[in-house]
Amino acid sequence: MRDYALFVPEYIACGVALLVIAIELFAPKVRKDTLAYLTALGALAWFAAGLAFLDRDPKSYQGLFLSDDFTSFFRLLAAGIVFVVALMSAEFLKRHKGVDHGEFYGLLLVAGSAMTVMAGATELLTAYLALEVLSFSLYILVGILKRDLRSNEASLKYILLGAFSSALFLYGLSLVYGTAGTTSYAGIAEAYASRDSGLDPAVVVGLMLILAGVGFKVSAAPFHMWAPDAYEGAPLPITAFLSTLSKAAGFALILRLFSSAFVTDAETWRWAFLALAALTMTVGNLIAIQQKNLKRLVAYSSIGQVGYMLISIAALGYGDAQVGINATSGLLVHLVGYIVTTLALFSALTAAVNRTGSEEIAGLRGLAETQPFLALVITASLFSFAGLPFFAGFATKLFLLQGATTDETIWVVALAVLNSFISLYYYLMVIRQMYLFDPVGDASRYRVQPVLWGLAAVLLVGILFIGMYPGPAFEFSEQAARPLFDAASAAAAARVQAP
Repeated sequence: MRDYALFVPEYIACGVALLVIAIELFAPKVRKDTLAYLTALGALAWFAAGLAFLDRDPKSYQGLFLSDDFTSFFRLLAAGIVFVVALMSAEFLKRHKGVDHGEFYGLLLVAGSAMTVMAGATELLTAYLALEVLSFSLYILVGILKRDLRSNEASLKYILLGAFSSALFLYGLSLVYGTAGTTSYAGIAEAYASRDSGLDPAVVVGLMLILAGVGFKVSAAPFHMWAPDAYEGAPLPITAFLSTLSKAAGFALILRLFSSAFVTDAETWRWAFLALAALTMTVGNLIAIQQKNLKRLVAYSSIGQVGYMLISIAALGYGDAQVGINATSGLLVHLVGYIVTTLALFSALTAAVNRTGSEEIAGLRGLAETQPFLALVITASLFSFAGLPFFAGFATKLFLLQGATTDETIWVVALAVLNSFISLYYYLMVIRQMYLFDPVGDASRYRVQPVLWGLAAVLLVGILFIGMYPGPAFEFSEQAARPLFDAASAAAAARVQAP
């Protein structure tokens, strides 16, 4: 049976996307911030519809898509990210001519819907198509400032490297299909579990190619080359979008795929993820020290954060369901803390850059004097990234590393702690600019746009709330993690009906 009701939240999101594009097409003189607020309302409606799918029994659509609490978790996350980025963009895009606002906001919603499908996909081609919809939306959004050479260059580099990574993923997918005879996650797991013992070179190559393809999407080293240039050239709200939604979507795909389809070949890939985690966190944090541009600093900082999260993926490969639940829930709660922190940081940075026009770290000089509230939000966000107590990053990173710790991962967990200390150095360098230097130019106090002020304030409260009372976020994450290891959920995914 084809249950189209499983996609009602995404119908709302895509319907609003078409609406904002149509409004600008037929009423080009409409105020551009009206489209931002309409998009935000659409994201709220999408979020509300998604809430109705929580705590329901898993339901499968033709064996291609599974609606469960794991899918709902990422659906709500996507709607929240689109809501914040849409509001963040309202003031920023007013200052840039030549931007098609309808397409901008429509693509935010389409990209968010693609993330939901990536989280719920239980078949490789479905996951691949959703991944490409997300990727093409991001390619366009990065280059949306058509008269900005940096934006054009960033989009071109992103497209070229993205096409290469998609080819790797697709080739790996074809090898998996050739060896398993199916693209269904449940079918792949069954086929690999029943084959003769011993390593199959085609399976190993296929897994490594898929790992490289998804590694690019989450900007894991050495597949991270696109991130600094794309982050720097993209509009500031889209840099926030790349930092949050694209990474959450990548991990949604990785978690579903490697906890089900490839779980029987964990010996083949878990050490690859451990090596990738160690390399990614070290490369990201060491190169971040040398950065002078705020966006490039955030790019390398986010690469370091990805390294921490990859430890949890490696922990999935140790065959114990409880370890898998702990590792997955730890990763999900850290994603929540990371996303709230990143959006808070970019809300404050957008307000500051709207005033100064500078995206360099030095452009924040004296911010504590000219706008102390923004300086406070940026400081809290950076301390949260570093994992200091009382901020979201401390509690969520603690859950992340605790859940991923096993006898074989202990060394990379220790490396993650060391890298957290390294990251504190370059975060303090940014804070130093705000508090220990006099402002450049106009030193008078200025007011922040009410929307950006409100976003920054709410997200700052979120950082502190999660840091001091992480229980609700952790319980929600654990609820979302359980379906991946639930027999009923696996059975629903395996129930493939003929069209």
